Amino acid sequence: MRVACAKGHAFDLARSGYVNLLQPQDKKSKQPGDTPAAVAGRRRLHDLGVTEPLFAGIAEMAGVGAADSVLDAGCGDGSYLGNLQKLTGCEAHGVDISIPAVDAAAKRYPQVEWIVANADRAVPYATGAFSLVMSITARMNAPEFRRVLREGGRLLVAIPAPDDLVELRGVGRDRVERTVETFAGAFRLVKQGRVTTTAALDEAAVEDIRHAVYRPMQQEAARAMQVTFSLDLLLFSVCL
Repeated sequence: MRVACAKGHAFDLARSGYVNLLQPQDKKSKQPGDTPAAVAGRRRLHDLGVTEPLFAGIAEMAGVGAADSVLDAGCGDGSYLGNLQKLTGCEAHGVDISIPAVDAAAKRYPQVEWIVANADRAVPYATGAFSLVMSITARMNAPEFRRVLREGGRLLVAIPAPDDLVELRGVGRDRVERTVETFAGAFRLVKQGRVTTTAALDEAAVEDIRHAVYRPMQQEAARAMQVTFSLDLLLFSVCL
């Protein structure tokens, strides 16, 4: 699949195999997106198996097959998309603004195409390129998601449920209604679910959570505890 970047824009191909399309105007800071500490912390949590039930729920709702072409917008370290590609054999593409995250993804999952770009501005793919777009606890660009989806395409959005990490930051907001409103007009909600799991984590793993998430955490010292992970899953179809 050809990357649709603006004429005259150079891109960097990293040793680990990802393409860097990030332009100076795309950056709001010197190091946008996930930091190396956040990437490393999230990867360790994935490797512990903490997120396996979450991945299983995402994979079941997505219903991906080998014929699908999938984009993960805001792919982070690539664990969800990389494992989905291994499971299904689909054509897979991940985009994230964080160079450390995409570098980690490319090193572990070379069978996937990885791109560093600011998908909040534009998704760097051609119109109608994908049968499925995923946004997993990431920022959402409804017009661009619609543009790169083909007719009959679908969109899977995963957002933190109110009880996600409840032991560390209390009960959160229910984001489902607002998320559905974000995609109203271009998309129709066809399925909704929630996947929840708990894990007994040691002090180091709890500290990894502190690095890996964006919302403020309680400030007391990390300690071993049982932690809840919970996602609301929303599957949309393209409105014809």
